[in-house]
Amino acid sequence: MTLKRFVRNGKVWGLAAAAALEVVFGAWDASAQEVMSPMQSAAPVTPAQPQPAPLPAAGAPIILDGTPVVEGCPKPEEAKSVWAKVPPITPLPRAGEFLIAPQGKGTYSALDCLTGVEREKRPVQPYGAVSITQNSFFDADFRYLDKPDNQQTDFFDPLKRIPLGDNFLLTIGGEERLRYINEVDSRLSGRDNNYLLTRSRVYADLWYQDVVRVYAEYIDAQTSWQDLPPLAIDRNRSDFLNLFAEVKVAEIDGRPVYVRGGRQELLYGSQRLVSPLDWANTRRTFQGVKGYWHGDKLDVDLFWTQPVTPDPSHFDSSARKQNFSGAWLTYRPVKGQSVDLYYLNLDQALHVARGERGVLGAFNVSTFGARYSGDYENVLFDFEGMYQFGPWSNQEISAGAFTTALGYNFADVPFTPQIWFSYDYASGDHNPGTTDTHGTFNQLFPFGHYYFGFIDVVGRQNISDINGQVVFWPAKWVTCLAQYHHFRLDSAKDALYGAGGQVVRASRPRASGDVGDEIDLVTNLHLTQHQDVFIGYSKLYAHDFIKRTGSPRSPEYFYVQYSFKW
Repeated sequence: MTLKRFVRNGKVWGLAAAAALEVVFGAWDASAQEVMSPMQSAAPVTPAQPQPAPLPAAGAPIILDGTPVVEGCPKPEEAKSVWAKVPPITPLPRAGEFLIAPQGKGTYSALDCLTGVEREKRPVQPYGAVSITQNSFFDADFRYLDKPDNQQTDFFDPLKRIPLGDNFLLTIGGEERLRYINEVDSRLSGRDNNYLLTRSRVYADLWYQDVVRVYAEYIDAQTSWQDLPPLAIDRNRSDFLNLFAEVKVAEIDGRPVYVRGGRQELLYGSQRLVSPLDWANTRRTFQGVKGYWHGDKLDVDLFWTQPVTPDPSHFDSSARKQNFSGAWLTYRPVKGQSVDLYYLNLDQALHVARGERGVLGAFNVSTFGARYSGDYENVLFDFEGMYQFGPWSNQEISAGAFTTALGYNFADVPFTPQIWFSYDYASGDHNPGTTDTHGTFNQLFPFGHYYFGFIDVVGRQNISDINGQVVFWPAKWVTCLAQYHHFRLDSAKDALYGAGGQVVRASRPRASGDVGDEIDLVTNLHLTQHQDVFIGYSKLYAHDFIKRTGSPRSPEYFYVQYSFKW
């Protein structure tokens, strides 16, 4: 593939132009703020004379300050109060082995360094400060723009929180993303794979007061130059990632109850079981109904959905014979700590489950789980356990998984290093197809890429993982992370399952459960408020199970990702 074919892609030109504009306007804005600061003004400024308020139209009612009021519309102070609660943001819950980013005075982007800007504190970052966007765009919080004392300005501010009359509020945004990948022994296939992934997202979020919301998000995901057949998550041409409406149906204890219907992303807790999976080129979404009430310390969510399957040739549709429902409660006893209690149910009517004596049938897996995570005086902790039961073809499910993780945040040490030590376990089947019990844990819809190595050949099924993580910030805009994993199968008679739950390698006689050791090295460069570069290298050192069940090579994974969020 020649460079000319790459440059012909209009998306590359668009990204380059947008990046250049942001650097130019960002540098100008920083310089303007520095030159026009009150301490450096060269000449006194004559205050503007107050102007009389315009007279209202004949017959229009007025309030004390002389502002006209239109019947049926909220008063200005009421409208301001309404928009302060719109949208009802769901803060991103901490993932496992979570990071606590450095705060305080400093430079928070490469552009800050170039323009000599030193900020008193970390700026508001609605999309986050790294290339991977875990939360959904419909939970991005731009309400800081409404504050009278807001000093954080941006080239794209006019696209956010646009008032349409007195009752409507519109926000527009999106993302462009490119990722180059070089895989050695891709997917443990014995073949190498070099390719490019591109993704475009555009969204519009429209509110009528705090009562009705309509949200639409477009996605176009493409792949080029692959040496292997593309994965299902690599492509999705011109489709809707999210398309829903939600309505406020009640208020409990002064907080609204919303019901949301349509296509929507789901994200809960540690994302070990439910995640949009931003690493995928397509992101994961569902179709159905969700109701939620979020209070000061307690959140309650109920949902019934069907997973949406990406189709690069047609408009995506939901899996009609697969239903995913659940109830999720989150309690925050003190700041920085949370407790999750949940029940999830996945029902599959298609006969895809292989049971005793190889009989194919449907399955229904119920998951009860609990998690306690947080930090206390720089000590970090994360404990989560899950148990599953239900019918599996002609068997009964009895499976489980748990995580134990402890860490420490060296908050007063240069580079703010943080360390984690964790143990992850998910049960396997010790007698596959020969008893009336199915013991392999079902990982449901996880953010597996983060938890079991970035090469994605290991998932939360039939696995034992002793792992460690170190993260540090050489500068407040540079994030460096390293992970180590030691993988063993819970049952050598069961299979090795990948990050998507698929069988990567089936068991063979005389193969032990020793899968291998993986290292993952990642660096994120936060260039500007909108731009990030994400660079990573991973290698899985193959041990006995991999060497005896197929290609004995040790896979490697190198990637460079550029993202522009606006």
